[in-house]
Parts: sequence; structure tokens; C-alpha cells
Amino acid sequence: MTTMVAPARTDHPGTEPDIRRNELAAFLRSRRERIAPEQVGLPRGRRRRTPGLRREEVAHLSAVGVTWYTWLEQARDIHVSPQVLDALARALLLDPTERTHLFALAGAVDPDPGTPCPTVTPALRQMLDQLEPVPACIQNSRYDILAYNRTYGRLLCDLDALPREDRNCIWLAFTNEEWRSSVAELPGVTRAMAGKFRASMAEHLAEPAWKALLHRLQAASPEFREIWARHEVVAQGGRTKIIRNAHVGTLHLEHTNLWLGPTSGPRLVTYVPVDEESRAGLDRLRELCAREGRPAVGAVRDNS
Repeated sequence: MTTMVAPARTDHPGTEPDIRRNELAAFLRSRRERIAPEQVGLPRGRRRRTPGLRREEVAHLSAVGVTWYTWLEQARDIHVSPQVLDALARALLLDPTERTHLFALAGAVDPDPGTPCPTVTPALRQMLDQLEPVPACIQNSRYDILAYNRTYGRLLCDLDALPREDRNCIWLAFTNEEWRSSVAELPGVTRAMAGKFRASMAEHLAEPAWKALLHRLQAASPEFREIWARHEVVAQGGRTKIIRNAHVGTLHLEHTNLWLGPTSGPRLVTYVPVDEESRAGLDRLRELCAREGRPAVGAVRDNS
């Protein structure tokens, strides 16, 4: 017979893991206590003294053990998988912002690519649409493409055709042949991107999403491994880029970052034409996207 051994409980938080566990425990309790049983199809009963749901009800709805969930609310030092967090988020009826907060407290990557991105507000989506034919997207410091307009979606490759988890600029720059063939002076571009990624990662060394992307790049690209071993760092900044678009030819574009918050956070990235020939090319690219019936703004989840 297997006996469950209770992990240590943290009653006097001090270290960052302790603080995170206690914040996670308090957040789960607060979300549990606000939900009426009727909201999740459970009878209220006559003897209910607990506000909201009971712990055993949350455990049942999430398909986890009652003891395990109790330990989680007691801030015990236990491992919480992304799949369990996903189940808890659904059982507790978390909205997108709350769900993002839950995964951040647990230090885990959200496994649901359909989760709306709280960084990309309706106003920013409208801005992306209105900027056309100028290609524009919203990225976080990890190079995840959080949202993009139609001309950006066809600028370097067909973003709409890619899995959501592959819509990351540094991943595409080292692994996607269509993207790579569109970039003039590719060696200099990839080297600069790796340097910017290393500089940004200094503030996120322990975060699972950053480590997962780094390991994925190292496993997939010998070129990335060689550049990464140099330990070069590069500051963020704009520059003129030459793009060889497969549909409209060569484009000369001024790459600009417009920060939406702290410089380590999300940014609006635009590619403004520097000459009339490039502007005409972007107009043709916009017409192509319109003929193909593409949505005005494509978006992916926020992993920041």
C-alpha cells in the first residue's frame, strides 16, 4: 500500500519560490470562494457553510486528488504541471487575465494556444489594421509574435499557415527556409537577433518559456548553437532592412520598435517603406492579401 507523504508547508515565506507558492495558494482560494455551486452545475445543499465551492468540489471538477489540491492551497512544495493548471483554470472559470496570472504564479507555460492575449487590446488590433499597407506586428521580448496585420503576415513567410507555437521571429530566422530566403544579409541579421535574445533573457533565466525556446533552438539549429556559444549581446534598435518578398519583389523598409511598456515588455514593430518603389510593393502585397480573404489581424497567445 502506497502512503502519500505530505511535503513541507511554508508558513513563513521569504524566498521567491515561497512567495510564489503562497500567492498561488491565496489566489486559488479566492477564486474558489467566489464561485456559486450552481455556476458549475452542482447542487447547493442545506449544510453548505463554505463560501463558494468546497476544495473537494474543485478537485472533482479538475480531476485531481482532494489531498493534492488541499496541499496546493496550503502552499506545500509540490510540482504543478501545465495540464493540471489548465484543468484548474477551467474549473474555476478564470477569465484570460486570471488564467495568465495563474500560470505566471506557478512559473509554467500555458498549454492552450487558443487563450486570448491580454497584451493585445482591441485598440492595438485596430491600430495594426489601420497601419496597412505598412507591415506591423506586436512582439514580446522573447520574439513571440502576439498579433500581426495582413501585410506582415505575408512579408517574410505565410504566418497564417504556421502552427501558433512556430510564430516566433528568432525561431523562424533560424529554422524556416521561406523566412530565411526573404532576408537579405541573413548572417548579420541572425547574429544580431541571437545577441538581442541573450540580452533580453538575462532577466528571465529561470522562466520555463524562455528555457524551452532556448533548448528548442539549440536542438534544431547548429547555426544558432555556434552563435549562442559566442555570448554576444546586442541592444534593441531599428535599422533599414532589405526584404526579398516572393510575391512583390525587393523591399527597402525601416524597422522600428515602439515600446508598449517597459523596454523588456511587448513592443509594436513596424516596417515603413523608405522609397516609392517599396511603398508600391507593399500596396500590391496588401491587394494580394485582400484577394486571398485573409483576416485583418492574426493573433497568437501571450507567453510573456
